[in-house]
Amino acid sequence: MQDLSPSHAPDVSAPVSSDQRTHRSQPYSTFGKRALDILIVAVTLPLTVPILAVLFVLAGRDGGPAFFGHERVGQNGVKFKCWKVRSMVANSQTVLREHLRDNPAAAAEWARDYKLTDDPRITRFGRFIRKTSLDELPQIINVVKGDMSIVGPRPIVADELKKYGSSARSYLAQRPGITGLWQVSGRNSVSYTERVALDVEYGLNRSLALDIAIIGKTFLAILLRTGR
Repeated sequence: MQDLSPSHAPDVSAPVSSDQRTHRSQPYSTFGKRALDILIVAVTLPLTVPILAVLFVLAGRDGGPAFFGHERVGQNGVKFKCWKVRSMVANSQTVLREHLRDNPAAAAEWARDYKLTDDPRITRFGRFIRKTSLDELPQIINVVKGDMSIVGPRPIVADELKKYGSSARSYLAQRPGITGLWQVSGRNSVSYTERVALDVEYGLNRSLALDIAIIGKTFLAILLRTGR
């Protein structure tokens, strides 16, 4: 497997060539990847269902919804609800709006990265499930429905698509993933431009061996609690 570090990522401003589009149509991308998704969901279901039940109870203790679906852009530009365990306060939109209004530095960070290093919306329980990536477990529902894959680009909101520039076509050609190159390549220290490059890199080189390597690194990151 090739070096996955951001410094070895491709030029995201380069257009996608016909050869690259052909690469995406290879048998694994067309058929094998979906079969792997269903196999992984089926094998892990006896473990994930009880965990989801516990998370549902714990996340809903404050009276808010335990799970929530946020609209994201999927393959071919189709929008879908990306499911997560709620890790934020119930009135998160109000808290975010007021925080960005009162903190110019935070507003600049949000505009640049669509995330905050110090996010006032996240609860103590939320910090734990984010650190362990348990907040993303309900996305197995998206995988079963075909909205997402186990491995792929991180699902983005519509406003983020403009950050991809000409590389948006690479993102739109793929199913977003629960995990991916960005998540196992030091996501906390990776810029948005490097993240886009990693999405393009994965789209050009996806294979069974690469997916298995990424899944393995993801489990290791969860065990070591090196998430967000």
